[in-house]
Amino acid sequence: MPEVRNVGKYTIALGEGTPKHGEKNALSPIYRNVAAKDKFPEVEGGAKTLYEVFEYSVKKHGHQRCLGWRPMTGGKPGPYEFWTYSETRERAAVLAAAIKAAGVKAGGRVGIYAPNVPNWMLVIQACNRSSLQVVPLYDSLGESAVEYTVNHSETSIIFAEASKLEFLVKAAKAIKKNVKHVVYWGSHASAEGNSASIKDEGIKVTEWNAFLELGKGKPTEPVPPKPNDPATIMYTSGTTGNPKGVVLSHANVLATIAALQTYVREVGLDVTAADCTLSYLTLAHIFGRALEEFALSLGASVGYWSGDVRKLTDDIAALRPTLFVAVPRVLERIQSGIQAKLSAKPWIMRALVGLAMRWKLARVKAGVPLHKATPLLDKYIFSTFKSAFGGRVRFIVSGGAPLSTHVEEYLTTVLSTPVFQGYGLTETCAASFVALPRQDNSGTVGPPTAGVELRFEGSEELGYDPLGTPPKGEICLRGPIIFQGYYEDKKKTEEAFDSDGFFHTGDVGELTAAGTLKVVDRIKNMFKLAQGEYIAAEHLENKYTGTDVVDQIWVYGNSYESTLVAIVVPDKKTLMSWASENGAGSDFKTVCQKPAAEQYVVKELAAAAKSNKLKGFERIAAVHLEPEAFSAENGLMTPSFKLKRPQLQKHYQKLIDEMYKKGKK
Repeated sequence: MPEVRNVGKYTIALGEGTPKHGEKNALSPIYRNVAAKDKFPEVEGGAKTLYEVFEYSVKKHGHQRCLGWRPMTGGKPGPYEFWTYSETRERAAVLAAAIKAAGVKAGGRVGIYAPNVPNWMLVIQACNRSSLQVVPLYDSLGESAVEYTVNHSETSIIFAEASKLEFLVKAAKAIKKNVKHVVYWGSHASAEGNSASIKDEGIKVTEWNAFLELGKGKPTEPVPPKPNDPATIMYTSGTTGNPKGVVLSHANVLATIAALQTYVREVGLDVTAADCTLSYLTLAHIFGRALEEFALSLGASVGYWSGDVRKLTDDIAALRPTLFVAVPRVLERIQSGIQAKLSAKPWIMRALVGLAMRWKLARVKAGVPLHKATPLLDKYIFSTFKSAFGGRVRFIVSGGAPLSTHVEEYLTTVLSTPVFQGYGLTETCAASFVALPRQDNSGTVGPPTAGVELRFEGSEELGYDPLGTPPKGEICLRGPIIFQGYYEDKKKTEEAFDSDGFFHTGDVGELTAAGTLKVVDRIKNMFKLAQGEYIAAEHLENKYTGTDVVDQIWVYGNSYESTLVAIVVPDKKTLMSWASENGAGSDFKTVCQKPAAEQYVVKELAAAAKSNKLKGFERIAAVHLEPEAFSAENGLMTPSFKLKRPQLQKHYQKLIDEMYKKGKK
């Protein structure tokens, strides 16, 4: 047994690490969560598969609320209605019987192409009890990638929302060799015509309720999966090439659930049947699915959104969730919405709120628990902001991409609710790290969860020392949450793991003295300037995004240039406020084209660089202002809101060249 030492309250180090030897890079000690010192924990009830987890929840919470939705009344969503756990199980059993009657056998793959609704989880539970594998499909993969996913996984049946039939018409010819049946729910003006077109290609099409009739009155015995059987194959879009099919087993997802159950107990945030979460982050990503199945494992309820992002706040008010899960983009919009409402208040109110926020944040950073920091201010000032979340939110989890420290601190303070960042990849079944409910940990993603081991691999060239203080290097992970491999791609699977079984994430991180992980950048995002200095692009982008005038930013440099340039999507309100004060015009696109506006943004970025104590070579020398946001739809971001750097460079290469030419005149 290697020597064990504590690193903070929740992390332990095993051994001393290994210095660089010949061609082999230096390696840090192996880090674990203290709760996994001797072994990795099991889920409550001792279940070994997702089928067993849900059966346990039904047995324990049968009459409790499980899945909820808002029925439409007069064209508008009404109050939430719920199925109980027992009712959900009964419906999943009928669906499983219908899928079997349709000819899909154990080990088969089932596609789901729809926004989040209760039927999504019904399909998941039907697959769990039938040893079937879920293959999620989603628009932002792109049409060709969806076709590739269906054919590569050999998916034989697709469950789809009616509006998705239009795409399936286009794909029918390409996917008909594998897909034999399409089942759809919901109403859509062209559903009937699209169904006929799909049928013309020899694919059977059935409406949801008609399909369920195949299973009614024909009960079938469950075909329980084994722990190492695949539960899902999730295709990740990445930035180049065909998507990769990440195979996650029942054991992988259970290890994540067990780790999260351990986490909430560790930090005193026990989740019970009284808790409720809003489902709006696509279940096609493991982040959304894992957290939803975690909630169900403890008897909590899930309310599904009404499908319109513009009415998300209405769903929140109607559901009054206690747990809120988000990606940074959503939280940034929430912050902007709060700031917009504040800006309309009299100056005395704005000043009072600002003073209250600074006082509260200082108290929390000094170690006072959030709920005890400023009880009177919470009651008379901050309660109005929390009521926008229904007034019951106990904690907010952010994942999918890094969350700026200033957004984390702002929302924690204003909403009187801890905001935790998480870190994970599809390959690590989402939750590898989750931050602690203490403000002095802001900017970190917390200690390793109790389902993973962490090791840093160093790089002399990039200046990463995994044996230094703090330890720093590529984040490498091993443990029961780590995926089985890429589907039908042995070469990429072998490339992803080292000889010790550690998965190489490609992310760079460092471990704080408190035993929490700080994600610095991606190895592929590192580049060298002409003078030999290395730049961590994502690290800088996170710093600069804290500037009021910046909505989105992409930082660029290369080894032939000594300075950095950036493409900036400005915050419209901030830029137009400047334009109004400086007579620069009233049209956003026109203002973005003005040199004076570019100079203003460069000046603001310089101020941000100074306040963040960035080095001279990390400052932005020139910018181009882009009025259109980077998005998955225009191909400049991945579906998980990460910048597609190769595509950004290709798209803006001429503008980059022009910025450098101007700088040399």
